[in-house]
Amino acid sequence: MRFFFICSARKPVKCYWHNQQVHYVPAISDSLNEELIVYKLLRLSFSQFFVMIIRIPWRLPLVIAISIAMTSGNPLFLQRQSRRNIKPVIKWRPPMDTWNWTETPRNDELFFTPLNFTHKLPPSANETELIAHMAALKRNYSRLLWDSDKSSNLPLFVDKALKLLNLKQVYYEVEHSVMSKVSCTACKAGAGLLQHYMRLGKSKEEINKMIYQFCVSLNIQSARVCEGITRLFGSEVVYVLKRITIGPDEICSFVIGDACGDVYNPYHEWEVAFPPVPKPAVRALDAPIEKAPSFKVLQISDTHFDPYYAEGANAECNEPLCCRASSGPALTPGGGAGRWGDYRKCDTPKRTIDHMLKHIADTHTDIDYILWTGDLPPHDVWNQTKEENLKVLQETVAQMSDMFPGVPIFPALGNHESSPVNSFPPPYISSPDSNIAWLYNELDAQWRRWLPAGVSHTVRRGAFYSVLVRPGFRIISLNMNYCNNKNWWLLLNSTDPATELQWFIYELQSAEFNGEKVHIIGHIPPGHSDCLKVWSRNYYAIINRYESTITAQFFGHTHFDEFEVFYDPNDLGRATSIAYVGPSVSPYYDLNLGYRIYYVDGDHDATTRLVVDHETWIMNLKEANLFGYPIWYKLYSARSAYMMPSLRPQDWDKFIDDMTSKEDVFNLYHKHYWKNSPRRGSCDGECRKRLICDARSGRSHDRRALCGHIEARIDGASPTPQTWRAWLYNGLSVSVSMLMQIPQVAYQIPKFVMGLG
Repeated sequence: MRFFFICSARKPVKCYWHNQQVHYVPAISDSLNEELIVYKLLRLSFSQFFVMIIRIPWRLPLVIAISIAMTSGNPLFLQRQSRRNIKPVIKWRPPMDTWNWTETPRNDELFFTPLNFTHKLPPSANETELIAHMAALKRNYSRLLWDSDKSSNLPLFVDKALKLLNLKQVYYEVEHSVMSKVSCTACKAGAGLLQHYMRLGKSKEEINKMIYQFCVSLNIQSARVCEGITRLFGSEVVYVLKRITIGPDEICSFVIGDACGDVYNPYHEWEVAFPPVPKPAVRALDAPIEKAPSFKVLQISDTHFDPYYAEGANAECNEPLCCRASSGPALTPGGGAGRWGDYRKCDTPKRTIDHMLKHIADTHTDIDYILWTGDLPPHDVWNQTKEENLKVLQETVAQMSDMFPGVPIFPALGNHESSPVNSFPPPYISSPDSNIAWLYNELDAQWRRWLPAGVSHTVRRGAFYSVLVRPGFRIISLNMNYCNNKNWWLLLNSTDPATELQWFIYELQSAEFNGEKVHIIGHIPPGHSDCLKVWSRNYYAIINRYESTITAQFFGHTHFDEFEVFYDPNDLGRATSIAYVGPSVSPYYDLNLGYRIYYVDGDHDATTRLVVDHETWIMNLKEANLFGYPIWYKLYSARSAYMMPSLRPQDWDKFIDDMTSKEDVFNLYHKHYWKNSPRRGSCDGECRKRLICDARSGRSHDRRALCGHIEARIDGASPTPQTWRAWLYNGLSVSVSMLMQIPQVAYQIPKFVMGLG
């Protein structure tokens, strides 16, 4: 059991839990103080208690203790009670995780000494006008994975699933990872098939063989991709599915989120425990002082360096990644990979990364520190090995060190660093074949050149850390793969993997006591659909509790140029925090290459540590390949382009409101979102609702609560419906088109299940 104790400090000391006497502890002190203050945290090793002394005016000091007694799961969590009295039989439990984060020394060593650069900030909103919106281009559907000339005899379960699917919607969701009940049906079909094979008593080898044959016979991917996916993922998936008792409904609710319903599962309903310290009164957030000292910060994300990129190779292959020697020669005159990269499913060649880093070093000579938010290896997810991924890590770390000598770099772990991709088993998975120590130990060795030795313990445990950058200013790097719903290991038990969020609370509470401001960095944005809804919900609660301490968040992963606003759960009209989602270096796919520059409120007496402004810089890939030389340029600066007085959470909330009501403002954001790519399509009403809702969603899988009023406003401003003749004609055209595509969509259901969509 887990307890909160409230104990009086008068003798005899009694402690209560919900007014029930349960425990006794010795008195701590009889000395009193007239002011209500949190005095400090003490450690009583004999009882393994956190003890907090609160002195109150009416001279009844309280000792509030939180037990950290261990259970078969993770410590310091309260299991959410089911709305229904369901007690499922659990046949497997993870081993006990006995890590006590309070025994890990907290890093309070000053790490960063500014070079006293005088930074010239971008022009403010009062000095420029909105950039003109470029004409929208018709959407290019060539990115879809299926062809139009294939046919097949469909398996029975696929045939049944197709009857329930809106094929046009499946197209959209596979392409954009915007899940709905259609995707839910496909997920349940795939999960049910795998579990059916297991109930028949098939061995791991037999199941892997069937997966491979299914993949090849339906021509889902090439034979070598099918073989690689089966080899890398098959054993892991079988291991997990054999140890859980939940069915397709629970699995798909876990993976997809609210589109598959809120199905109760005791391993995936949990809440973090907060220290019993009242939240400080929220004060109005002042804008940073103009022309005050600032830090210039570079964010690089999603480089996806491909060491096997080959200029002229086939860029139109039928595999997840093209433009490599193994992709074969180009089959059409325009089908060859460009010299500096390609808009199709291709990652970043070395020459392009070299050119970008040299450009940054030459152009931005006054960078104070760098945020490096993950995803280093390429997208050849069927062909990766641990050794190959470690080599990419080592080479890119060496490259960053050489290009930016003496500049502090704060890295975060991406979801592509592991092999297989998205596979990040929690610490209780200790088998040599599945343990993640091979990666975390190397991260510690490589990151050590930038980070203090004191963070080694948490990096090796879970690839997260906390660093005091300047007096009163801390950076916390989180491993967001423990919220990744494509991380199959979390199906075993998603309860705060590696105890990361409880450690996070401890760091934030200590920062609050010490008057520190905190920036958070990570890879997967917490509001993205790839983040588990239960993890995201707990993270959202943490951000709300410590809104006065956390002044900015920085993520990557999506490859787009965007942001997420957080709100008070009790008042969804009050913005509490802002998360910046930086653009990718990789053009994968249909994108220009980009990076971000932030200006952060620096060292002065009235510093807020807020982001004062930010710029996005890009390289036009089409022009680079056409003229043979890349040119990097500033696409926009936020305050100037969006006419914002400052970049506080309430300012971003106002900008969301402007995008909702003003089409020209949204169109400008849409242009920047795509990094001014010539491959971007037009954005209709549904697209507009999705992008604006993404910006309002710091909490994943909760669009109804966060975005209902936004969607209603956009719907209310939609043009007058078309005539019945146009409606009938378009409906017939779509229906015929969808009927013709039934055989091709069948290929995509297993793709989605296997994570290749």
